[in-house]
Amino acid sequence: MTNAQGRVSSPLHAISHPLLIKFGVSLWCKRDDLIHPQISGNKWRKLKYQLLDAKEQGKTRLLSFGGAYSNHIHALAAAGFQTGLRTAGIIRSEPSAVSNSTLKNTQKWGMDLIFVDRQSYRRRQDPNWLAQFQAPDTLIIPEGGSAPLALPGVAELVDEIPFSPDLWVLPCASGGTLAGLISGRREGQRILAIAVLKGAGFIRDEVCRLYPAAALDPHWRIALDHHDGGYAKFSPALWHWVQQFSAETGLPLEPIYSGKAMWGLFRELAAGRIPRGSRIVFLHTGGLQGLAGLREQGRI
Repeated sequence: MTNAQGRVSSPLHAISHPLLIKFGVSLWCKRDDLIHPQISGNKWRKLKYQLLDAKEQGKTRLLSFGGAYSNHIHALAAAGFQTGLRTAGIIRSEPSAVSNSTLKNTQKWGMDLIFVDRQSYRRRQDPNWLAQFQAPDTLIIPEGGSAPLALPGVAELVDEIPFSPDLWVLPCASGGTLAGLISGRREGQRILAIAVLKGAGFIRDEVCRLYPAAALDPHWRIALDHHDGGYAKFSPALWHWVQQFSAETGLPLEPIYSGKAMWGLFRELAAGRIPRGSRIVFLHTGGLQGLAGLREQGRI
């Protein structure tokens, strides 16, 4: 939906659940997964101003990075198709992955796919390695879309809430959405980011690189102990919890980002780390298209 300022907004849904009553908190979900059918959630917000910047610079091609089931790559391909920009994806996988549901869609939208091994992919921030992909017509977008221009798109969501929550909660992987939310948060609002990958201490440094003022802001933290084994990993117990929660609340979740973060939030509540009476807004960052890939792999 579009608001009075011409921005694309997303609905806010109240969540009812017995455990919320038990822990004495109120919870709403900011349904950014409903922003757009292909460019949903934080991907839409992070790409918004980067696409405008590409147009202003006269760039005609976008290049970025991701795994074979990357939500970011999927969204970038769709965004390029809709805005008339060519796209290319550096994919950490074997060429045989081209037949999966995510990459089939990116090809449908005209994305050029370049497959590299894990060793090469680790050099995605190395200027010498990146030089082979640079061209006057190309804008290189970091993995996950987490660049400084991602921040203002994310920050806009704060003004879409008709009240001031005590706490924002969101999944966290590359740090761009978290940095944007910190940059836009209002006085008195705290932020809890649930890291969805193992060994995620580096995310704090990345957030502060993207938004230096975050280093002096004590009102946000990253919970590091809810990764359930690491990035894109999840136990049968977590998947069961996610399915049960979705059935009880009507909120669609997946176990890599949104479901893991919601599970982490309830673990934080159970541990007594969130004050009773808190008004919480959970940011649904999308990624539901990834469920098709998990089914293809036989993981759900």
